[in-house]
Amino acid sequence: MAYFDRIKQFGVNGFVPEGWYWLVRSGEVKRGKAHPAKFLKTELVLFRGEDNVVRAFDAYCPHMGAHLCDGFVEGNSLRCPFHYWKFNSDGKCIEIPAQVENNNIPGLKSHKIQEAYGLIWLWTGDMSDPEEIPVIPELKGIPTDYKLGSNFLKKCHPNVVMINAIDAQHFRSVHQLIVDLNMKVTPLSKRCIQLSNTTPMPEKNSLLRFAKRFYTKALTYEMTYWWGHTGSVMVGPDFIHFYIIFALRPTLSGHTEGQTILVTKKRKGILGPLLNPIILFATKLVGDYFAKGDTIIFNRINFKFNNPIRADKAIIDFVEHYEEQIGAKNYMTHERD
Repeated sequence: MAYFDRIKQFGVNGFVPEGWYWLVRSGEVKRGKAHPAKFLKTELVLFRGEDNVVRAFDAYCPHMGAHLCDGFVEGNSLRCPFHYWKFNSDGKCIEIPAQVENNNIPGLKSHKIQEAYGLIWLWTGDMSDPEEIPVIPELKGIPTDYKLGSNFLKKCHPNVVMINAIDAQHFRSVHQLIVDLNMKVTPLSKRCIQLSNTTPMPEKNSLLRFAKRFYTKALTYEMTYWWGHTGSVMVGPDFIHFYIIFALRPTLSGHTEGQTILVTKKRKGILGPLLNPIILFATKLVGDYFAKGDTIIFNRINFKFNNPIRADKAIIDFVEHYEEQIGAKNYMTHERD
């Protein structure tokens, strides 16, 4: 049996793990306005109430199916544009202008939403037990500055985009990386896996021997993956690490819509506000390299992981981790037999 035949979830269009997925930029949803959004086949309406909290419901009014993005925000409630039915912050119908009674009227299905890093995120798992929005492990609990980077589209599944960042033989043969990456795997939770390079800087010439002074141990390169669809990279010498989050979501056609998030720790004193924009700009250059790289390959690939070799160990670890993910039943479009 080929290795690919044992894969049931990895790279499979229609399977969606429970997790957080970015929807739109926060600035697109203005206070007192309704805004349309979509995740796969699920049409949503987002609105920001007077309390500045964004809420998300199924998009269509249960009366006659008017799209509620054309409705009106009143306080923390939403009114349908067609017959002025009013739904409160929990999605319950609280007013029908044409009649007094509304006890038996179905409400709107709500969706778990959170804002972070200038994005609005949708939770696809159990509503009662959402995990936290992805946080770069080294910066957890540390105040940070961030900036949104580039949007990008890859014509392949998000899993394929993510293996590109841990593909040791691709880095070595195509991009001529100076070291052979050896990615140590550390499970951080059932939904989160970290892969860290353990290969030291080489000393082949005077330039590399000089560069090695800035790395205590190995060449710093660390990927952290959440539910197989959002990842962060930490890279750089000991005195300054660059952090980028790649928020990925699948499309119905099996492609990837991505958004880069540039992150750095908040620096105190008078130099902080001056230095951090420069660091974030440099981080954007690194993020764009990842986001734009190998696009031609992604646009033509017909992914089938049939013949793994020893150099694919990090990818195999990621595949096995992903095969253990729980599917988001309300958002999956189909399941593989």
